[in-house]
Amino acid sequence: MLTRELMEEVRRLQIRTRRRVDDLFAGEYHSAFLGKGIEFAEVREYAPGDDVRDIDWNVTARAGKPFIKRYIEERQLTVMLMIDASASGLFGTIAKTKHRLIAETGAAIAYTALRNNDRVGLLRFSDEIDLYLPPKKGPRHMMRTLRELLGGEPAGAGTAFVRALETMGSVLHQRSIIFLASDFLPPPGASVDDLARPLAVLSRRHDVIALRATDPRERTLPKVGLVELADPETGERVLFDTSSRKLRRRHAELAAEQRRESDRLLARTGVDVIDLSTDRPFGIELEHYFRMRERRRTRR
Repeated sequence: MLTRELMEEVRRLQIRTRRRVDDLFAGEYHSAFLGKGIEFAEVREYAPGDDVRDIDWNVTARAGKPFIKRYIEERQLTVMLMIDASASGLFGTIAKTKHRLIAETGAAIAYTALRNNDRVGLLRFSDEIDLYLPPKKGPRHMMRTLRELLGGEPAGAGTAFVRALETMGSVLHQRSIIFLASDFLPPPGASVDDLARPLAVLSRRHDVIALRATDPRERTLPKVGLVELADPETGERVLFDTSSRKLRRRHAELAAEQRRESDRLLARTGVDVIDLSTDRPFGIELEHYFRMRERRRTRR
């Protein structure tokens, strides 16, 4: 059942998302992600500045003056949002939780893609596959996607990352753009290296981009005395004395090492990464990535 509060929040998010897309990165998205190819449209007379490589020599020979071929881009992209809904995303100490940050970022990407006439799908996972929405277009599909991003209930607290990667690979039959949104914190007894093989397989077949969500307090602990911390995925509780400089330094070292492991995983599997944080607007990072990707494409 959808509550009135949830529907109002969905509508507010839709309005905010539309404004962000219009103001920030709609054009950059289109330039950064090309369609499947180009389609011949027509020939027209050559004009100064046209690329001579586009000259249609058969028409030119018949007409006695140069004509060029004109093409249009075939978009029809498929964009998949792959959302980690495990309980570690409930953490947030600044403006929002990591779950909320991922939901808002996913909504902006979905709206941008649909506005560019691309298809959008959603796969959400916790300790199992919670939801799969096949890629579609249209305003009704957009509203369903927003509802699931904001109000979808995960089946559990854990992270079935490997199963989710394998499932995504099995349901997509054509090359797609996959935004993989997670904090990339491994569950107890696991490591990010466990993701290497299934992520590499998915990345070879599709264009995978990681949306890595973090919170500042995961990187540095404040000096606030005794604090009880709970692991949201296991329920384990630990009492920390944050007045200890040694403890705060050790926490920062472990967080930095965990981030380096995540960096190595994504680099080794050929996955781009967009870093998001709960203490700053996500639009800046998205716009920067789209522009960087467009520059990288034009240099090839």
